Amino acid sequence: MLTITDLSLQRGGVWLLESVNLTVQPGQRVAIVGANGAGKSSLFQLLLGQLAPEQGAVSLPGGCRIAHMAQEVEATDRSARDFVLDGDLDLRRLEAELARAEGAGDDHAIARIHGELDVHEAWSAARRAEALLRGLGFTDEDADRPVSAFSGGWRIRLNLAQALMRPSDLLLLDEPTNHLDLDACLWLENWLRRYPGTLLFISHDRDFMDRVATHVVHFDRRKLELYTGNYSAFEGQRSERLAQQQAGFERQQARIAEIQRFIDRFKAKATKARQAQSRVKALERMERIAPAHIDSPFSFEFPVAEKVSNPLLSIRNGTAGHGDTPILKGINLTLLPGSRIGLLGPNGAGKSTLMDALRGEGTLLSGDRTCGEHLAIGSFAQHQLESLDLDASPFLHLQRLAPKASEQSIRNFLGGFDFHGDEALSAVRSFSGGEKARVALAVIAWQKPNLLLLDEPTNHLDLEMRQALTMALQNFEGAIVVVSHDRHLLRNTVDEFWLVNDGRVTEYQGDLEDYERWLADRRKDDTEAPRRMPAGQQAAEETADVGESAEDRKARKRAEAAVRQKLSPYRKKQTALEKEMEQLQQALSALEEQLSDPGLYDDSGKARLKELLGEQATATARLEEVEAQWLEVSEEVESLEAELSG
Repeated sequence: MLTITDLSLQRGGVWLLESVNLTVQPGQRVAIVGANGAGKSSLFQLLLGQLAPEQGAVSLPGGCRIAHMAQEVEATDRSARDFVLDGDLDLRRLEAELARAEGAGDDHAIARIHGELDVHEAWSAARRAEALLRGLGFTDEDADRPVSAFSGGWRIRLNLAQALMRPSDLLLLDEPTNHLDLDACLWLENWLRRYPGTLLFISHDRDFMDRVATHVVHFDRRKLELYTGNYSAFEGQRSERLAQQQAGFERQQARIAEIQRFIDRFKAKATKARQAQSRVKALERMERIAPAHIDSPFSFEFPVAEKVSNPLLSIRNGTAGHGDTPILKGINLTLLPGSRIGLLGPNGAGKSTLMDALRGEGTLLSGDRTCGEHLAIGSFAQHQLESLDLDASPFLHLQRLAPKASEQSIRNFLGGFDFHGDEALSAVRSFSGGEKARVALAVIAWQKPNLLLLDEPTNHLDLEMRQALTMALQNFEGAIVVVSHDRHLLRNTVDEFWLVNDGRVTEYQGDLEDYERWLADRRKDDTEAPRRMPAGQQAAEETADVGESAEDRKARKRAEAAVRQKLSPYRKKQTALEKEMEQLQQALSALEEQLSDPGLYDDSGKARLKELLGEQATATARLEEVEAQWLEVSEEVESLEAELSG
């Protein structure tokens, strides 16, 4: 399908690729990963003919139809439906030909064009465009609204819908999940898995890549490395490759040192000079193995707030909405120190409205919002990027908040967000979306909040920064409320979910897999009114046996919901125990490495040896205890899952 041969590419005098080869087979779904600036988007421009390589060739089959997702869209008066239909170029061409033929009264041409339109299934085009819009979160009324009426994020969704509308053999998508919510991400995953052509997509969403990709191409030191499998498989294979590379590097360094010692020892001796010179040439010819530098450039935390209230924030008998239009009613919630909550809910259900109410930004139309005396909110939303002072540097943003802070302390703090040297003093105006997001997060962390309200914080962030944010949130001692389409972040940072749906905010007892099944069930029952909640708030994709009575079906659904409700806490406990086992095993490995030090067994090391042996015994005993608990919980999970599937 796609063959790259001996390709070299540079941009702005910087080499992105050097003598690379790659073959992508028809039907493969390939995730493109690599550091920012490595050349991922440039590769797409190359495939689209917008860039020319310095050497080499790119080969595609003759007549290959390419669809790609534009990153910008002009504000036009065309309706959203027409904008999406514009993606089908053949349809628009045939429609234009038909209009000309009708104007000329050419009956023969009219008949021929109608035949081509039938083959093209033009009769269903509008319906297909509307289905794409609904899948990406637009309402039926939105289809008739002009493109100019939508915000930037929603216009990106329109670009995506237009790309999906275009019949293609090769589909190129650059960060398709940016600006999507979780519901739209799940819908897009299912659509792409059914796409019959070849897909190349750039993404920083681990779960999305795991669900969609069949292969991964990694930009690594100006080369392209192809891996089979999804992103998790790539991580495992790359870790193994790096371990082997590091071992080879260490062996090579030892060999280089050995050769160098020979050269240093004998180069001055006439009898050995020729041999020494041959060693010098061997050293020059040796292809150096690069050390495995895999450390992230990001390392930061959210500092502990100096004071905290309990509770931090509560809303009683609240109604939230916009203007005179209520969206959520009967809001009763309390946020305590240590609360870790993820908000779930269909697009437009009111998640952002609730976040604004928690912030105190005016969407709470009635009810009591009570703040703790020491409440300190750190808030991230997309409009935070727009509120940055474009003419100020990251350094100045922090200095304004703490004028007495030393220059070095500010620089050290910014270094954790990978702002070093002159970049820390550069105006934000020239920054990319990802860099601005890092500035916004740095500003939040600098202020030591005890409550974080995060609305899609991973938009624009690359994989390394997302992982660093996940780690920082795991270690954050305050409360968290987060809306995100990044399931990896949700799974690793929140302890409970709230469901925002049908004008209510309720505690959700299921997990993300339960929520996905509920969404699928909800789409099936889209015509039901009123829309029903999932039994026990954990819906399954229910498939009733043929001939099952309505009463039996209801009883079965109630029983399944009861089992799922019982199963959810066991699954959470199982996951927590697995994490603890992993941590204990890592701790024991570290202790074993320390105990291998011969110096510990001298008289001077006896005290430290005793201390380490005590730590080892404690960790071993705890590991055995946790493993026993895990086996017990796993047996219960297996039993309940068998009951559910039976």
